[in-house]
Amino acid sequence: MKQQSGFTLVELVAVLVILGILAATAVPKFIDLSDEASQASVDNLAGSLESASSLNYAVYVAVQAGLTTETTDPVVTVNSCTLSDLNNLLQSPLDTTQYSSAVSSGTFTNPGDSVVCTLTGPTPKSDTADFAVIATASP
Repeated sequence: MKQQSGFTLVELVAVLVILGILAATAVPKFIDLSDEASQASVDNLAGSLESASSLNYAVYVAVQAGLTTETTDPVVTVNSCTLSDLNNLLQSPLDTTQYSSAVSSGTFTNPGDSVVCTLTGPTPKSDTADFAVIATASP
């Protein structure tokens, strides 16, 4: 009779248990996605502000051209990168105690001027994202 060789069921279970313990303790340390999630959140908010600014400017141009007499959602006056100005573009304003915004490049001189602003997220990470704002009024 030929003798069979291989691992016993007990040995296989022991190896699986050890691998499970290692996976449960070691993998979360290597796969910490909180930094990426925090940056993605700030990127998303910056994109929302840029999109809202573009739509607001489109309404401004339509009103100036006489194509519409928009009364339900009037043009929001934007001539700075401050959150007090930019929050008027959003349905749910950003918390000014956690977020801040400042001019990154360019100046607001006339309506239609595009300026790059930087949004800074909550501390301690303080992630940043750049976005464009189009002025609808002179400063």
